[in-house]
Amino acid sequence: MSPARLYQKYIKNNMFTKMLLLIALIAVVTIVTLSFLMYYFLFQSAVRSELDIQRSAVERVERHLNQKYENAQSYVNDLYRNSSLGIDTSYFLMNSFNEYMAKRMNRIAGGGQSNSDSVVAYFKQRLDDDPDIENIMLYSAEKQYVYVYKQGSMTRLYQANATHSYIPDVMALESQSVTLPNLWIRKLAGDVTLPLFSIRSPINDMTTYKNLGQLLILYRTEALDAVLNNSDDSLKGSVLVLSGDGRVMFDSSGKYYGEKYPYADQLLNSKETVTLDEESYITTAAHNQAGYTVVGITPKREIAESFHGLQSTIIIAALLCIVIAVSIPSLMIVNYSRRTDNIIRFMRKVEKGEFVARMQDTKDDQLGQIAGSFNEMLDELSRYIDKVYKAEINQKNAELSALQARINPHFLYNTLEVIRMRALSQGAQDVGDMIYSLSMLFKNIVQHKSHYTLKDELEACRLYLELFRIRYKDKYIYKMHCDDQIKHVPMIKMSLQPLIENYIVHGLRSDQDDNWLTINATQEDDEVHIEIKDNGKGIPPQRLEEIKSRLDVAESSGESFGLRSVNERLKLTYGSSYGMDIQSEPGNGTTVTVKFPVTERKLNNDV
Repeated sequence: MSPARLYQKYIKNNMFTKMLLLIALIAVVTIVTLSFLMYYFLFQSAVRSELDIQRSAVERVERHLNQKYENAQSYVNDLYRNSSLGIDTSYFLMNSFNEYMAKRMNRIAGGGQSNSDSVVAYFKQRLDDDPDIENIMLYSAEKQYVYVYKQGSMTRLYQANATHSYIPDVMALESQSVTLPNLWIRKLAGDVTLPLFSIRSPINDMTTYKNLGQLLILYRTEALDAVLNNSDDSLKGSVLVLSGDGRVMFDSSGKYYGEKYPYADQLLNSKETVTLDEESYITTAAHNQAGYTVVGITPKREIAESFHGLQSTIIIAALLCIVIAVSIPSLMIVNYSRRTDNIIRFMRKVEKGEFVARMQDTKDDQLGQIAGSFNEMLDELSRYIDKVYKAEINQKNAELSALQARINPHFLYNTLEVIRMRALSQGAQDVGDMIYSLSMLFKNIVQHKSHYTLKDELEACRLYLELFRIRYKDKYIYKMHCDDQIKHVPMIKMSLQPLIENYIVHGLRSDQDDNWLTINATQEDDEVHIEIKDNGKGIPPQRLEEIKSRLDVAESSGESFGLRSVNERLKLTYGSSYGMDIQSEPGNGTTVTVKFPVTERKLNNDV
């Protein structure tokens, strides 16, 4: 069986199948929608929770870095606040180390200064106080040497003459306060591979504000890992710390440390999600004064992967709900369908004349009541047939026989066909063609069609015009055009043919051979416009006004009856805004325009 037949039998003409499909569709759409919304809101809740964890981690890292930055600034401020310590620092940075130590020893021997006023001792104490510090470096811009404190090791003095080292150039460069240590600085400290970040602060003379050198503190990034892990919540994704030039000072994933971060420009965007290696949620915290930015990055994929178990659970639960929501109504509908089919089967037996069969449905619902009423109807019908109906059938058969004895239109068709064949046998081809056109025209007029269309009316006009084209021996031509989309628009029967006939009777110039008539049917918006145009005799202006004035007069006979009948039927059927319009000029022909709406409703063929 073809798919079309299957659809016709089991779906289109089966109310219960449609009902079952509708229930299944509603159940599936509802459950799927609810499941999707549940998953969506749970996922969004997880995203918000993860963003809170990410934000908390970023804030912890930022607070840690800010604390280190403020500590470094406080070290320099201590040099300025303590005049003895500040003087000692200035002397340390403006003289050679040997000169500083000699002067220092002389002052201690003379009891002029204590060890607490020594810049060397001061920063040694700072190194001991903060285990996160890997190195503290004091650079003398005047003497170009670096005094290096190293955690767990002795302090050392390194000469950094510009002829032997790039360190003076590095120290002279303008840079952000918090950044990655320069390679030459790392080599000097012996920490080339250790992950570090540096905080640098200039040291100026308190009196002249001349730059004496630099304080450079190198911190281990292990403390940042400890800060991230110091939480009960597990962080998905990673946390980066970027310097002002986009270099990675810290990466919890260990992927980009020391490199230029390739997506630094995207992180400047304030959106919650950006596309990096993959689409990710981000949280940023920037320290404008120190010049660093802390970035939390969580790929969407990682959050989605954590929801795979929940997603599978929701899908399984949704499928079970769909099965239950469809199965229970299906069982009930199948039962009703079987009982309904049983009723239909018995009705078809009755249609074939089997009045003995009875339906066995003892339930008290609507179908049971229908079955009981049907059985009672059969009992009553059987009694009626025995008494009255047989006699009435005999009477109707007699009347039908008498009716069939009346004139049958087929008799007329057959007679016209005999005459046509006779004319053809005598060589009168034109007479045969005229009889054929007349026969088809008559058949078109008398037949009763349930759905009369514009195409049917145009065919009647064509037959009529063809009949008179033969009559006038090709003294006129006609053309017809109709848009395809309106050929099957419902049409009032005999609404165009009277207009054609009016041209043949009154407008055709029989003494000339250049007569023509065109029929053009088009659609404009929601209306059908049919224009019938000819080059006939035309209508004088006064006569045209009389015709137009009579179109709206309800008369059953008289002049212009055909035109008035067409116009009146159009207005009665479609409304007063539709109808017929006539334009004409003497000697230049006439144009008749018929206008009605595109409608699919069934028209009364008797209108």
